[in-house]
Amino acid sequence: MVRGGEIGIGTCLLINGTPHIVVEREFVSPGKGSAFARVRAKNLKNGNVITQTIKTADFVEDAQVDLVDCQYQYNDGEFFHFMNNETFDQFEVPVAAHEDRGPYLKEGETYTIVMWEGEPIDIKIPYKMVFTVVESENYVRGDTVSGATKPVTTETGLVVRVPLFIKQGEKILVNTESNEYVERVNE
Repeated sequence: MVRGGEIGIGTCLLINGTPHIVVEREFVSPGKGSAFARVRAKNLKNGNVITQTIKTADFVEDAQVDLVDCQYQYNDGEFFHFMNNETFDQFEVPVAAHEDRGPYLKEGETYTIVMWEGEPIDIKIPYKMVFTVVESENYVRGDTVSGATKPVTTETGLVVRVPLFIKQGEKILVNTESNEYVERVNE
């Protein structure tokens, strides 16, 4: 059980018997009455997002989840295939419930999988990741004003807006929460 005032982004809650992960939370302290937390939680089974209001003094059932490090194998269009790094067990995560994660999955990379009752329900993506630019338009210096950007495509199909000086074949660091360019990576 977790107190309403202790709920944070990323907290796993059990709502109507289904695991949900908190994606947004706002604490409200009205002039009259008790404070409460307004949370938006994503259903980890089907991807639906709900909004709930929870008093800060109330207790909510948290979902008992396990975090397992797994290697991403491949995507067959219907499922993302992973292998547990410790037991070498292979399992599938439905693409439909986690389509937004697809462009951030690189074959052979290790990701943390959230397991609930032995079933994979979520894929944790690192906050920042390095990608290689595979498709980029060339721009000539002086074409535009300062701060101009262009779209590029990475090896996973992720499209990111980057400064004009980024060329095909270069590596870039991307913030996976906002899908924004952070910096060029020199290796």
